[in-house]
Amino acid sequence: MQIFVNQLVYFGFFQSLFLLIICLCSPKIRKSINGYIAFLIFLLAIGLSGRIINNSEIFGTDFRFIAFSEFATLFFGATIYLFSRSSLLGKKFEYKDLQHYIPGVVYIMAVLFVFILPSDQVIGERSQSGELQRTITLFMGTALVFNITYWVMSLRLFYAFQKQLKDEFSYSIKSQFFLSFLVAIGLCLLTWVTVYFISIFGDQMAERTARQFIWMGITFIILFIAYYSIREPQLFKLSAFIQPKKYAQSKLSLIDLDSLKIRLEELMEAKKPYLNGKLLKAELAEMLGVSNPEMARLLNEKVGMNFFEYVNYYRIKEFVSLAKTDKAKHLTFFALAQGAGFNSKTTFNKSFKNLMGSSPKEYLSKEIG
Repeated sequence: MQIFVNQLVYFGFFQSLFLLIICLCSPKIRKSINGYIAFLIFLLAIGLSGRIINNSEIFGTDFRFIAFSEFATLFFGATIYLFSRSSLLGKKFEYKDLQHYIPGVVYIMAVLFVFILPSDQVIGERSQSGELQRTITLFMGTALVFNITYWVMSLRLFYAFQKQLKDEFSYSIKSQFFLSFLVAIGLCLLTWVTVYFISIFGDQMAERTARQFIWMGITFIILFIAYYSIREPQLFKLSAFIQPKKYAQSKLSLIDLDSLKIRLEELMEAKKPYLNGKLLKAELAEMLGVSNPEMARLLNEKVGMNFFEYVNYYRIKEFVSLAKTDKAKHLTFFALAQGAGFNSKTTFNKSFKNLMGSSPKEYLSKEIG
């Protein structure tokens, strides 16, 4: 098993070096790839290098080279968060962002003075007294708390971004790939937490052994993301979908909002803008003659739906009407849904279930028979 793990370590290390060389030597890729992804690859190379040196026994079997791998541990969570912020919000790097790496620098200094610089005699005495294992447990616990905190912050950014999308778009933006990346990182952290507590209350070597596989899991996730960042960089440029608001805040009175609500309903019924599968809130606002923030306020305060829900409500009504025609006998449900303005089968089924409380088939079997 150890031979297999060592082979994975070598593969991950040389693959990370290969990707770094590509990023450095290709101006086109260097321009398109997210800088935080390049830094993640660099961290992998640093983290795996200690294991490479230890496994190759170039300098003997000194365990200190394994400790060298811990230099990158506290940088992962912060970098994943900054990468998420860059991809979702379009935030560019600023010098103040370096504050997120201060705990990582402190952690490196602690690893240096606690595990690497002390003599073999001091390390041996600490190991005999149990102090060494307690220190390792403390360090790993700190690393877990730090990385999990930044992972949660990244996940919150993603869900806030999705909510913002539904306030602006009437269709689903392909962001599942980014969510899968965060979920995969989360599963690695969850496994690490589980093994960590097993090591505290049971086998103390379990965490140290299993952490190698967790490390490799994170390695391959980041290498996979790096590969797609080079091949399809648009998958991580989601911030381009969200345009900054250029309008002043809404000053409409409640009476104005009531009037606008009636006008909006008349517009939806008469012109059926929802049949446009790529309808944007800004476009509907322009048709109504109001600003984007005023449309948002109208939907929030008087309709009680976000833009995504409101437009799909009318699309579902259109679908039900189409399903009751003779033409519907020769079409599939999704063909009818496309005729109503939906461009995604998943979005149609999910929106229908949320609004009507049942699947399209179940609903129509009761309505039409």
